[in-house]
Amino acid sequence: MSRHPVARAALALLVLALMTPLVTAQDLKSFEERTTVHKLANGWTFILVERPAAPVFAFCTIADVGSAQEVPGITGLAHMFEHMAFKGGPKIGSRDWAAEKKALEAVESAYQALQTERLSPRPDPQKVEKLLAELRARQQEASRHIDENGFDAILSREGADGLNATTDADATRYFYALPSNKLELFAFLESERFLHPVFREFYQERDVVQEERRMSETSPIGKLLDEFQSAAFQAHPYKQPIVGYMSDLQSFTATDAQKFFDTYYAPSNLITVLVGDIRPATAIPVLEKYFGRIPARPGPPPLRTVEPPQEAEKIVVMENDAQPMYLEGYHKPANNHPDQAVYDAIDSIASRGRTSRLYRSLVRDKKLAFQVGSFSGFPGVKYPNLWIIFAMPAYGVTNEQVQEAARAEIERLKTEDVTDEELARFKTRAKADLLRAMRDNLTLADLLADHHRLYGDWRELFRYIDRLDKVTKADIRRVANETFRKGNRTVAMSVTRPAATETTKEKTR
Repeated sequence: MSRHPVARAALALLVLALMTPLVTAQDLKSFEERTTVHKLANGWTFILVERPAAPVFAFCTIADVGSAQEVPGITGLAHMFEHMAFKGGPKIGSRDWAAEKKALEAVESAYQALQTERLSPRPDPQKVEKLLAELRARQQEASRHIDENGFDAILSREGADGLNATTDADATRYFYALPSNKLELFAFLESERFLHPVFREFYQERDVVQEERRMSETSPIGKLLDEFQSAAFQAHPYKQPIVGYMSDLQSFTATDAQKFFDTYYAPSNLITVLVGDIRPATAIPVLEKYFGRIPARPGPPPLRTVEPPQEAEKIVVMENDAQPMYLEGYHKPANNHPDQAVYDAIDSIASRGRTSRLYRSLVRDKKLAFQVGSFSGFPGVKYPNLWIIFAMPAYGVTNEQVQEAARAEIERLKTEDVTDEELARFKTRAKADLLRAMRDNLTLADLLADHHRLYGDWRELFRYIDRLDKVTKADIRRVANETFRKGNRTVAMSVTRPAATETTKEKTR
């Protein structure tokens, strides 16, 4: 089962960007009455929210690790766990674990030998071919012991819904929903894959991830985003693509994966939120029984690299044969900064719906673009990130025309107060968005888990709503002037490659 990196954190924070103080202190109190936080002795935090409206529950487990925790040589490894986590463990996915374990050890030994020769100063092509044949033979032997899709098959048979995982720049998520009478099955399956991860079919799955990378490299939008991201960040690992660099995807090993898992999947680095028809009195003993088996170990070290302030505008221009695209980004603080509420208000006023400033100016009135938007939290939210504008110019319109119109709207944010009507519209829309988000067990689990990860307290979801209500017109102008500066700006645009002339064609023959 192939899973692709999806920016769930960005989507969740987009929901938050539209929230207002419509969840009152009484609502928080009612949530507190129905919410239990239980931390195991090994450090794993569980948050249980009772919602017995239907006999189901959903969960979201967040590992506080993403591509930002990777170093050169192993980029893309965090994303590999999306693929590996659904392979099961010794008890799930194996026909004969004792035999498979030996076969997997033989696979890794064969690959390490191949890797050593490939990366040597003067690799011997004949030796490489011989070692590659040996690896394939060992992989074939290991495959004899695999029960394909064992993990997925069990859950599908038992009524699971939404089984998936995602990797972001600073978080990895695992989630699905089950009938409430399958709580013990959930506890067994989830604890097994974190207690005894088995990296079966690792190199075959690595090939699948390489194909994802190739698709990104051949996609005009994907390529432009790569160039934009690497230009915007000089030092911070946010410059790295989530899926990884191709050379790393061709080189990291199952041994590297085990070390990464041991470091970043310590129980103290994991948070699980369960929402639905659950009872803490009966659920907690089940969680203790299964997840408590996982030994405690030291948490991962904090990220050391801090992105230096940007002092000069950066511009990337990429020629291709596709539709032009325009990106403009500005550095901003991490999303747990007090001003995040202001950025969210700016996002809503600038690009939320057909009455937003960017849509009215660029799409409706001037007809310069057929799509335009803005958002913060790119490519991650835990560390200082980017607020960006993106636009798809209309046919015959240049990126420069789009740029001029977009910057005119940015200047208005810096020099003029937003209107009362715009703030009122922001709040009205926020109420509906919040209510929709809170109805869904999985979305709520995701939001609570992410806030507990970023702030250390799930209640910040509600307190953040209060902060949004306190945003003033003066705050918006202040943040706009602090952020939207030329020296703090990175621009990336794709332009249509000029048609080849007859002279050019002759030179290339």
